[in-house]
Amino acid sequence: MTSHKAVTLGLAGTGRIGTSHAETLKNLPNVANVLVADADPDRARTTATKLGLEFTPDLDTLFAADLDGLIIATATDSHPELICRAVDAGIPVFCEKPVAADIEGTLAVLDHIQTSPIPVQIGFQRRFDAGYQAARTAITSGSLGWLHTLRATTLDPTPPPADYIPRSGGIFRDCGVHDFDIIRWVTGREIVSVYATGSNRGEPFFTDAGDVDTAAVLLRLDDDSLATVSLTRYNGAGYDVRLEALGSKGNAIVGLDDRSPLTSVEPDYIPSTFPAYPGFMDRFRRAYTDELVAFVSVVNGDLENPCSPADALEAFYVAEACELSRREGRPAQVTEVRR
Repeated sequence: MTSHKAVTLGLAGTGRIGTSHAETLKNLPNVANVLVADADPDRARTTATKLGLEFTPDLDTLFAADLDGLIIATATDSHPELICRAVDAGIPVFCEKPVAADIEGTLAVLDHIQTSPIPVQIGFQRRFDAGYQAARTAITSGSLGWLHTLRATTLDPTPPPADYIPRSGGIFRDCGVHDFDIIRWVTGREIVSVYATGSNRGEPFFTDAGDVDTAAVLLRLDDDSLATVSLTRYNGAGYDVRLEALGSKGNAIVGLDDRSPLTSVEPDYIPSTFPAYPGFMDRFRRAYTDELVAFVSVVNGDLENPCSPADALEAFYVAEACELSRREGRPAQVTEVRR
């Protein structure tokens, strides 16, 4: 039986993604109240006042409230402590990726929560995008035949601020991890090996941080199908996130619509009059809403956890293998980084 209980949720973090979540939660029918906290109390107060939500001055006050669930949208280094604290308090968690800044930290969280029945949902929003869901159905139904190639892109139009890059984890952990997760999810297969390379033709702060601004990855899946992932911080035409699933009988393309920042040079091509998406918040606005709708259902016991920390760990392993491959200039097996 589906529950329609109206829940009280806490929101930790009122930066860009946290504020967006607050706006969404305010309008969900099964959410009775949202309590907001941030490391910067003034920022939390401003967000709460603007949206008509309840302000709490700090995280201790937030945890002392009678919460049915907690959304974590704070800085990455705070994720492990907040996840474990909430689970220990019996509070279901939705946490933006990543679980932790590195594999060791992720494993420590999984070890801490593994015997608890309290769900922890990780925010890989592409799983809730209608296009990716349709591609998954097409692949798993067999209507495409057997897959020979997948091509994924995450092409950002402009780079993030320079001070973000040293703490981003690098392009594979920060950007590519979304592609690695969605490739696993739509295919139901595991990624077994990677061959990754990268380059810097933009701002020097990428090189200074030991990162790259553009990368290409070749993946081999456990059924021997191949996937490529293209990543960049400098796609001037606009935000371009796509997935092409190419099979022996047909194909399915995610992200190909009137707002795709693609320009044909064929003579009879009629360009779209719609602007390209400026970034991920606009491209995945509905998916961000639907993942929180799902979380409310998880809180009420109506839905199994759609994206567990174990799923996040698997995508992180692939990202780590990509960094190893790029650094050493060779193919890498995912088992090389698995703990």
